[in-house]
Amino acid sequence: MRVEEILLGTENQQIEFKESVVKGMYKTLCAFSNTDGGSVLVGVADDKNVIGFDCSNDNLKQISDNIVNKLLIHPVIESFSVNGKEVLKIKVAKSSCPVSFEGRYYKRIGNTTREMQSEDLRNYFLNSSQWDCIAGDYDIDEIDPGSVGDFVKMSVKSGRMPESAFKENIYDILSHLGLICNGKLTNGAIILFGKNPRKYFINAIVRVGHFKDENIIIGDKVVNGNLFRQIEGAEEAILSFINIRYNITGDSFKREEIWDYPIDAIREALLNALVHRDYFMSNRQTQIKIFDDFIWFHNPGGLPDGISIDDLKRLHSSVQRNPLIADVIYRSGFIEVWGSGINRICKAIFESGLPEPEFKEEFGGFSAYFRKSVNLDSLIKNRDLNARQLRAVEYVIENGDISNRIYQEINSVSTTIAKKELRELVSIELFKKCGKGRGTNYKI
Repeated sequence: MRVEEILLGTENQQIEFKESVVKGMYKTLCAFSNTDGGSVLVGVADDKNVIGFDCSNDNLKQISDNIVNKLLIHPVIESFSVNGKEVLKIKVAKSSCPVSFEGRYYKRIGNTTREMQSEDLRNYFLNSSQWDCIAGDYDIDEIDPGSVGDFVKMSVKSGRMPESAFKENIYDILSHLGLICNGKLTNGAIILFGKNPRKYFINAIVRVGHFKDENIIIGDKVVNGNLFRQIEGAEEAILSFINIRYNITGDSFKREEIWDYPIDAIREALLNALVHRDYFMSNRQTQIKIFDDFIWFHNPGGLPDGISIDDLKRLHSSVQRNPLIADVIYRSGFIEVWGSGINRICKAIFESGLPEPEFKEEFGGFSAYFRKSVNLDSLIKNRDLNARQLRAVEYVIENGDISNRIYQEINSVSTTIAKKELRELVSIELFKKCGKGRGTNYKI
């Protein structure tokens, strides 16, 4: 749109008039970048009276440099003659990354520029960009060269980066991965490759605990470092808290390691917890709790909108809360196929002969439960069960759950008796009731 046409209108969501270059102009450009883009006309009063502006080359260069340095965005600057007076037009596009001015964020509402408050800012980040895409005032020296080098080796080996990556410097590698925005390192870069991510994100850790019961802790390990160090350290911590036995097979006496839970399932659950956690929830940690009969993985942040627990177990689109982090982990070879993590967990657990894993949205996040196989004798010890209830317990051990209808069928009893005896099994905490109405079933 020509300047003359703009002057026929009024200030709005994408247009503002300024008599000169003042601090408020940078706030407006910041707000335009965070909203829908826009233009500032310098040399024009609020009443649209053209007063003119010095549009010499030196002045335009200084203004352009100031915008780049203060906002880390690149404007389009043009000068126009209106009624014999020079007018400067500064146009900025909507930024793919949140833009700040002097540590504050602004947005455009109608013809006004407003500072975002804490809750507005959080909602803005949630709705307009992912946490890992947000740029911060981080120095390139914060990046661990060893972690970047290890990543390149893994990615080239997996065939997801070209061998030419070996010749690139750290800045170029991070740029190609989308981890640098407007010349600044993103949160994702620090989490993935930082020397000390906790310097900026105090709860960017994994806590692995070994429990006798909910009140007695046997062992506790806090895993620090960037995401690659956390993956390695958390897996080591988990394996130190679970049991292993050996099966000698064949004439060669080859020793086969058999863990309480399959390593592939543990690794997938760990990756899911780290890659998909909500890092906006800065007061929460990724937690793994290991008990005698089950292991619990929990990450802050529930499922994305439109995705249910049932959706995870069938073919579904991959919705990533942290797309940059997910892409880097995928390139490294840790992730085989997008959106396949839950199915891979279920497959590994099934092949190990363990009960089906359980997934829940709870405590403001997402949880995965792995349980050991149930021993019938230990389960019913010191419990006064009739033959029908014992048959129901055996059925659940084999099939995972039981409904009132199935209880009736396997025991040839009425609905009333089935309901009464299932209630007794729940009251002695042998069964737990899941679901409501016709969807009600019972699990151990």
